[in-house]
Amino acid sequence: MGTTTRTVGLPGGIDARTVVSEFLGTLLLVFFGVGSAVLGAEYIGTVGIALAFGFALLALAYALGPISGCHLNPAVTLGMLMAKRLSVRKAVEYWIAQLLGAIVGAALLLLVAKQVPGLEVSGAFGTNGYGYRSALGINIFGAFVAEILMTFLLVYVYLAVTRDLVLIGFAALPVGLVLALVQLIGVPLTGASVNPVRSLGPAIFAGSAPMSQVWLFLIAPLVGGVIAALVHAVTHGGETFGLTRPAEGAPSGEAAAAEPPAKDASEEPGAGGTAPGTSKPTA
Repeated sequence: MGTTTRTVGLPGGIDARTVVSEFLGTLLLVFFGVGSAVLGAEYIGTVGIALAFGFALLALAYALGPISGCHLNPAVTLGMLMAKRLSVRKAVEYWIAQLLGAIVGAALLLLVAKQVPGLEVSGAFGTNGYGYRSALGINIFGAFVAEILMTFLLVYVYLAVTRDLVLIGFAALPVGLVLALVQLIGVPLTGASVNPVRSLGPAIFAGSAPMSQVWLFLIAPLVGGVIAALVHAVTHGGETFGLTRPAEGAPSGEAAAAEPPAKDASEEPGAGGTAPGTSKPTA
């Protein structure tokens, strides 16, 4: 006998499986990814932090991808929304779950960090920044451009390796690898946000300096997600902003121009018409 997957509903018709998956996944991504920077940066360095984020997303993508798509990031959800792979209501549900997950994950990380003697979290706590809060001192314009480009790559890969909302099979692998890649480049620049809630969650507990700069890491990743959706619609086909996908099997471009015109059904033998060169029989 086959098995039946039961969908657990919440009030208002909300699918509990998807929102809990996004909440739990974002919580764990923030706890382990940001935690690698807060608790282990001295020992593992930038490469270790990048791998922690990449491995965490990779593992969660295999676990949660078949349920919710494992976005864990409002920019990814925005890209999926623009590609018409989920409804506005569903996107809002994802965004709320991601925000709450990031805050709870950051709160749990703070609880653990407070148990480490001498560990200072105020003003840092794995938050993102530019200027004097950047390891390389990148200015505000450079930080904005870097975050757009890094998020563009992440969202573009999400859209390219999936056909609809869910993330299944080996599609999880490039998603984890690309997050590790952008962290390798982004950690010295801005701390590598590419995710608005990943930035906001820790910033809430880190004091006024991180909060004064967090706006950039809320806006720039969303801009990157929008651009990724538009470019993906051009390169892969889609319905974003009026760009329509050709029907399955339909010829396009030069192939369509070279396609001979279809014959009228009346010209086909045995299709209600007569074969060429024959006269129609009379009664």
